[in-house]
Amino acid sequence: MTMRIYGDSISGNCLKVKWTAERLHLPFDWIEVDILKGESRTPEFLAQNPAGQVPMVILSDGRALSQSNAILLHLAEGSPLIPADPFDRAKMWEWMFWEQYSHEPYVAVVRFQMAYLGKSRDAVEARLVERAEQALARLETQLQQTPYLVGERLTLADIALVAYTRVAHEGGFDLSQYPAVKGWVGRMETALGII
Repeated sequence: MTMRIYGDSISGNCLKVKWTAERLHLPFDWIEVDILKGESRTPEFLAQNPAGQVPMVILSDGRALSQSNAILLHLAEGSPLIPADPFDRAKMWEWMFWEQYSHEPYVAVVRFQMAYLGKSRDAVEARLVERAEQALARLETQLQQTPYLVGERLTLADIALVAYTRVAHEGGFDLSQYPAVKGWVGRMETALGII
């Protein structure tokens, strides 16, 4: 059985799983799940993933795995996307944990509220916008020092963080204010073939 990736194409969390599988040349079938229509909340979907979230993968052996960064780590095990050096690997995890706690809940949420719920920027909670700007500034600081988040090589941290950063403009964020981030997004889009 070919691995199946259940995901919504508007979701950066889903796309980063797809991009990782493609980068590693892993065969998969993409099953589109429209979260705006509640398709991740059907009894059939919940039977496979009680959390009712995408992405979810059904591995070739039939086992299910969810949570985007857990999926990335599983798919990339033993690949160059995970640094061999223990400290560099820990730095990759540090960025991936930060992504889910301090980046995605702000950058992605502002983008979702504006692009998909039709809210104006003024209608979005100011704290969300402020925290998103802090996250982008944090990326800028790092990417002024190194071409990728963990030094000289692309890792899962970059894939995890580019997913929502590259569409931050849909939340009203101007990446030209973050030139190192903008350059990194361009490098990542080229490397992942997602231009």
